[in-house]
Amino acid sequence: MLIDPSSKSARRDSAPGGVDPYDYKSAPLPRRAKLVMLVFLAALAGAGLYRLTFNSPGYSEPSPIVSKAARSLIRSGDTVALPEGSPLRSELMVAPVIAKDIKRDLVLPAVVEADPARLIKAAPPLAGRVAQLKVGLGERVVAGQPLVVIDSPDLGTAYSDYDRAKVLLALASKTRERLRELQKIGGAAMKDLQQAETDYVTAEVELQRATARLQQIGVEPEAVNKSSRTVTVVAPMAGSVIDLGVAPGEYWNDPTAAMMTIADLKTVWVSASVPEKDTSLVAKDQPVAVVFAAYPGEVFSGKVLFVSDVLDPTTRRTKVTIAFDNPGTRLRPGMFASVTFYAPVQKVPVVPTSALVLKDDETQVFVETAPWTFEAHAVDIGFQQGSEAALTRGVNVGDRIVVRGGALLGD
Repeated sequence: MLIDPSSKSARRDSAPGGVDPYDYKSAPLPRRAKLVMLVFLAALAGAGLYRLTFNSPGYSEPSPIVSKAARSLIRSGDTVALPEGSPLRSELMVAPVIAKDIKRDLVLPAVVEADPARLIKAAPPLAGRVAQLKVGLGERVVAGQPLVVIDSPDLGTAYSDYDRAKVLLALASKTRERLRELQKIGGAAMKDLQQAETDYVTAEVELQRATARLQQIGVEPEAVNKSSRTVTVVAPMAGSVIDLGVAPGEYWNDPTAAMMTIADLKTVWVSASVPEKDTSLVAKDQPVAVVFAAYPGEVFSGKVLFVSDVLDPTTRRTKVTIAFDNPGTRLRPGMFASVTFYAPVQKVPVVPTSALVLKDDETQVFVETAPWTFEAHAVDIGFQQGSEAALTRGVNVGDRIVVRGGALLGD
């Protein structure tokens, strides 16, 4: 008799003890308990995996508004339309761009500088060794006051050139007079007289050059003691020594290099650097108020002397200068200050800062081009005051823009 191995009775009859191994209901109690335990453990593992996946710190349920927004936008390039029934319509607020009269005073750091027109760099007329230094850094001097004494061998050469030029001129003068007399009686050729006239003019010019050289050095051409090699450098004007670059005993071999700088500080400049975007807020003769760190309780009133026509390509700033009279030398080069530029009233387009949307390092606003249709416009912010921003580009007064919820229209 053939037995179907797939039938329960066949499996039960063939199994030891007459128990079907595939029928858990007929299995003994211990085996049924094991099966139930396995199912329970599997359920716990599934619940734990669910909690790890959906309740982890990095997971958040999709926002219903964002989900609906993704399904409720019609996008075409920079234009976004909200169809009828879109839930985003209740999330947006639209208002017109208005113009406001804004008076924005500009406050910038500044520094005191010497007036370049009242500043002289003192240089020696000859190379040589510094024998004496008669002034110190910061010392006040008067015009003609000795500053440095230099021992220079070149002074002797200058005297020699002068003496030689004077002798040659005397010889050329005598030769010219003699040939003039001879030519009158026919004893001299005309070409010899012409040569004598030329030699005289050449000698005269050379003497003038040697004389001017000695005067430039600062010595008298007809000095009694021409063996002296010392040259005294004197102050060309009254002022203060604001820079000193020489020491006694030093050999100064470059007559074009300045030994020291003398500045007349009766008038000083206060210079500030204005950012490029604020250049339109300053102008010549504009009133300003300056407060110096050295005198915090005192306000100095002045006017803008000039605004530079050149923009610094590195800092993107324009230099603005204010001139101040400086009695008693209270203001000194290098002092720090704070300048307030009183800007005129300007009528500018103003929008709430909540209307600004940042995208790819660019600031945008959404302008309504038709009912519930908006277009992204890039804008430039001139400045911000509180919760409002003044725009210099991108919108016009009267344009209707999204002032709340604009981020929902972004990509």
